[in-house]
Amino acid sequence: MKCLARFVLAGWLLCLAASSTFAQENLEPKIAEQQKAADEAKGRQVAGEPAVVAARAKAKELSTAITTLKIEQNKAEAAVKDGEGKLPKLQETAKKATDEKTKLEGESAAAAKVAEDAKGKDTEKAEADKAKAAADKLAAAVKALEDATKAVQTTEATIANSKKLIAEQPAKITAAEQANTAFQPELQNAETAYAALTKEAISKQVDLEATLVQAGKLVSFAKSVAPIFSQRCLACHNARTAKGRLNMETFANLMKGGENGASVVAAKPGDSLLQTMIEDHSMPKDADPLTKDQIAVIKKWIETGARLDAGVGAAATLITIIPKPTQPAPPESYRVPVPVMALAFSPDGNLLASSGYREILLWNPNDGQLIRRISNLAERPHDIEFTADGKTIAVAAGTPGQLGEVKFFNVENGALIADLFTTDDEVFAVAFSPDGTRLAAAAADRSIRLFDVASRQQQKLIEDHADWVMDVAWSPDGKKVATASRDKTSKVFDSTTGESQSTFNGHGQPVFGVGFLPDGSVATSGRDNRIRVWAAADAKQVREIGFGGEVFRIRTTPDGMSFAGSADKLARQHNLTNGQQVKQFGPHNDWVYAVTYHAGTKKVASGSHDGEVRIWNGEDGKELIKFIAAPGYKPVVAPK
Repeated sequence: MKCLARFVLAGWLLCLAASSTFAQENLEPKIAEQQKAADEAKGRQVAGEPAVVAARAKAKELSTAITTLKIEQNKAEAAVKDGEGKLPKLQETAKKATDEKTKLEGESAAAAKVAEDAKGKDTEKAEADKAKAAADKLAAAVKALEDATKAVQTTEATIANSKKLIAEQPAKITAAEQANTAFQPELQNAETAYAALTKEAISKQVDLEATLVQAGKLVSFAKSVAPIFSQRCLACHNARTAKGRLNMETFANLMKGGENGASVVAAKPGDSLLQTMIEDHSMPKDADPLTKDQIAVIKKWIETGARLDAGVGAAATLITIIPKPTQPAPPESYRVPVPVMALAFSPDGNLLASSGYREILLWNPNDGQLIRRISNLAERPHDIEFTADGKTIAVAAGTPGQLGEVKFFNVENGALIADLFTTDDEVFAVAFSPDGTRLAAAAADRSIRLFDVASRQQQKLIEDHADWVMDVAWSPDGKKVATASRDKTSKVFDSTTGESQSTFNGHGQPVFGVGFLPDGSVATSGRDNRIRVWAAADAKQVREIGFGGEVFRIRTTPDGMSFAGSADKLARQHNLTNGQQVKQFGPHNDWVYAVTYHAGTKKVASGSHDGEVRIWNGEDGKELIKFIAAPGYKPVVAPK
């Protein structure tokens, strides 16, 4: 029986191996076909490149021509201003030189006559010397007059030529701008055609690579290798902490290597320092070694060429290219409450959204009943924003030191609509522009990102802070964004160019919240127990408002009010135009992190560190309802 069992098992393994070999053999024709298609698509892309390169060069030439003409006009205008400023003085100098020449001509003639009359006398030599000196003075005066006259003529010519250019330049600039405008459709056509060729080439290459992976001839860096590096290596090998001078945040940096040279040698795992160190368990240092399967995946990736996936940028951070994970589910029932870090009323006031653990909770603000749970989020949701129609919420969330994300969810059913972006540390705030077309996000990586909501494409990346960016707000006209940062400053940026316009450092402590007033001035809150109002133009403080503890995120309203929570366990409403307190809400039993207001229902909601949400009548400050924002939580009742 044992022999029979061995025979059957051996036969089964042989069949399995044959089946695997057969499957791979079946893929060979497909690989050959896809390789041919990829090569042909690449050939079309290469053949189409000169046309777009030429179009870009011409577009640059036309743009440069406009710039050159405008620079010439500016220089001419400056030359006229400078010349007209200098000319009176030059003319005065020339007049004085003329007068001096006329005077010296008389003196020289007189000296010459005296010298002539003194010939043969004792004074002959002395008078001759005087005549020569007078002649020399006259010669110097003539030269000075010539120089002064030349300076006047040169300046007058410069002014005349510059005025002529100024008169002619507008027409030239207009013609150049028209030529540039007329060329834009041709440029766009060239870009569109090349983009289509590039997309086709990438698509064919992606198809080929997928089959090669299936056949065991390739390993996907983005799908299989990058997740390992992201989870196990980045803690020690990033831009801030690059042990051994090896930064593994991007494929490009990984392949650059560290202080000991290249970390990866394509097709040669034995010569790759990275592979050697993970196999002998010297990396990760002071941590559990990689599993055998992880080591094998990396080795095979190196053996098959250490390639980057088609269509993936070499400079893209690993966290942005790895497959988007479905986040762990929140607890069905909370054992303990979690701090309420974010609150937001829906536009119609019928929902109150609060942050939970890996979820957003939607409540009925009239009775505190839970309506819906929205999950698939990182550990800590930090901010919540509804769209104007109330159908979508944007959430900023993060898992400390590992992940930050901004996601859009359908309010009605909690479905994920879009995973806007992912970064390697927490995202603290999101804000829609006044017209709802753009979104700003603030993150622990010191960045502010601006997105187009419709296309969900990033428009601008601003990296001007030295530490976490804790909050972000739009100006009433949408032309500026203001920030609050742990680097103890608040800044104002142009929302189109991303350029910094002003920096306020009046807090002297980390700044937690920011908002705009109707007149465009800025209000910020921070660890110094203050709300400070300051001018966006020059960053000069206008007023300050004191609290009994740290002031967390601030909410400002179109009528110049602010709502803010504090470590003194109170939420407060202030009139920012004069600094007067309007209402006080509380106290809570713990620090108040989040406060929000709904103008239509006149309700205020506040959330605290102990997980409690309270809803207040904004008109008289009376408490309407309170509840613990932790589904299933049952407080432990102390025995009597």
